[in-house]
Amino acid sequence: MNILLKPIVTEKMTDQGDKFNRYGFIVARNANKIQIKKAVEELYGVTVEDVNTMNYGGKRKTRNTRSGLLVGRTAATKKAIITLAEGSKIDFYSNI
Repeated sequence: MNILLKPIVTEKMTDQGDKFNRYGFIVARNANKIQIKKAVEELYGVTVEDVNTMNYGGKRKTRNTRSGLLVGRTAATKKAIITLAEGSKIDFYSNI
């Protein structure tokens, strides 16, 4: 099972990474905090101090087209905010 789906690279998360040593990830919906902590430590070789998770439900979307009204939903996601120990750092831009 792939726990970490992708990192959240936004202005807000970059600022939190610089100030508070926190990084965000989109994770699998059925992953728990222990699995997320283990996956981050193995993948990036850092020491994780704290893991906070948030579940987001999918939103209802509608669109008017020629053939009528189309109704659908966006996918539900789970986000994890990882706080690293002092001295640990993740650099998402090193491979560019």
